[in-house]
Amino acid sequence: MSDKKSKLASGSIIILLGSIILRLGGFIYRFILSRLLTTTGYGLVGLTLPFQNMFIIGASGGVPPAIAKYVSQYKAVEDKNMVHQVSVTGMKMMIFMACIAAIIMFLISEPIAIGMWNKPEALLPLRLVSVIVPFSVIVGSFRGVFQGFYQMKNIFYSKFLEQIFTLILASCLVIVGWYAAGAVLGTALGFLVSLFGSYYLYKRDVKDAYINGQYPKISFREELSLMKEILKFSIPVVISGIAEIFLYDTGTFFIGMFLPTFFAGFYTNASAIARIPLILANSVSTSVLPATSEADSLEDKELLKMYMHQSYRYTTVTSLPVSGFIVVYAVPLMVLLFGSEYAKGSEALWILVGGMFFFSVYLIACSMCQGLGKPAFPMYSLITGALVNVAFSYYLIPLYDITGAAIATTIATFVLMVMTVGELIKLSKIHPPYDDLFKMFIAAGFMIIVMYLIPHTIIGMFVGLIVGTIVYIIIILLLKAIKEEDVVFIEHFVNRSGPLKKYLMKFVYYVKIYLHE
Repeated sequence: MSDKKSKLASGSIIILLGSIILRLGGFIYRFILSRLLTTTGYGLVGLTLPFQNMFIIGASGGVPPAIAKYVSQYKAVEDKNMVHQVSVTGMKMMIFMACIAAIIMFLISEPIAIGMWNKPEALLPLRLVSVIVPFSVIVGSFRGVFQGFYQMKNIFYSKFLEQIFTLILASCLVIVGWYAAGAVLGTALGFLVSLFGSYYLYKRDVKDAYINGQYPKISFREELSLMKEILKFSIPVVISGIAEIFLYDTGTFFIGMFLPTFFAGFYTNASAIARIPLILANSVSTSVLPATSEADSLEDKELLKMYMHQSYRYTTVTSLPVSGFIVVYAVPLMVLLFGSEYAKGSEALWILVGGMFFFSVYLIACSMCQGLGKPAFPMYSLITGALVNVAFSYYLIPLYDITGAAIATTIATFVLMVMTVGELIKLSKIHPPYDDLFKMFIAAGFMIIVMYLIPHTIIGMFVGLIVGTIVYIIIILLLKAIKEEDVVFIEHFVNRSGPLKKYLMKFVYYVKIYLHE
């Protein structure tokens, strides 16, 4: 049972560390561009982001997860021919869909930039999005194969190459005078470099190491049947992915329609900070899906309850204080990361971070529903949330500018959280650990009060972070809001803390003793 107790924690930590590194790179990218470009120029970059994300997801069609599923399935039975065929067929499908998506993006760029937004300066950046899509989609197919082979390090290397070269090339193109278009083109070139790197990793670790022979070609009819199976798995994934983009970026689209361009830059950066609490939620949600599925297949109600309660506690105990910190220090955070010109986005930030906390809880509930074999309802609730966001954004943004966009997104995420958690309770007959969660909210409340008493400057923010964290930990322990088995999560993190490990393990030891009393 001790191995089962640590399973969720160990899987989450591995994914978490990679996510933190990649998220840090994203902030460096925004930090540099927000200083190289004017607020209007950075706003143009922000306006392209929803289309980049939407067309990348739409063009890939959810095929990378399908490739991962079938590659893993056929590899388990040592059917190398089908592993090879799934990889090749998936690649063909993605290239075809990427070309279609690129053409569509090119054609709609003028009606959107000039017809809907009345912003001719947005035309070239939007058209350059069509260059990004093919490279990013092909990279996605390699990542799907890596996932199927459980080569998570290769996925990380692929993403790291994309990010580091996007940062370097986008910055260089902006400096030489390409302005916002240079930032978008730099993203395309970053994906191109990642494509070369991903192919090298694929050839070294998959093709030469595993698919290293000549295999008979399947008939056209058999390949069509395989495509049908891939699409059958992919369609719900892509619908969910596009709905999630709508949920995140509907505000940006309507900002482009109703407000001056620079508001899009304010909102884009506010949204980036607000999503920090999602880092852990994404990590836990990835690990809880197979864990929940295992417990359900074993018909072990107690094990299922343990995994579900751990997921709620891990997510809340970490995301809640981070959200509280961002709410209190929204202004100095925006100034520190992006410059004083972006302080105007702070009001949207402290509202939006509440919405991202709601979305964190949704992600956990969504993964648990999927683990219980019911993936449809989370998709329906996500679509509902996206539609709610569209309606409220259209109404509130003309009235309250980017603050209205933040309110709309927060309302939408609250709706989908309530819907999905409610459905999960019906499916599992297991309620969240309300008592523990309530104690965490009390601890976060004390932390926020203490931080509000400290000056809201950049220096005060760092002081508040230290003092607030100490207060939060003390209250959490006094109230025993976490359980003895939750300390496993802390241990896995401490084991990767390098030279600090021997000191932090003493703290973990005393926490265990206290919780055991």
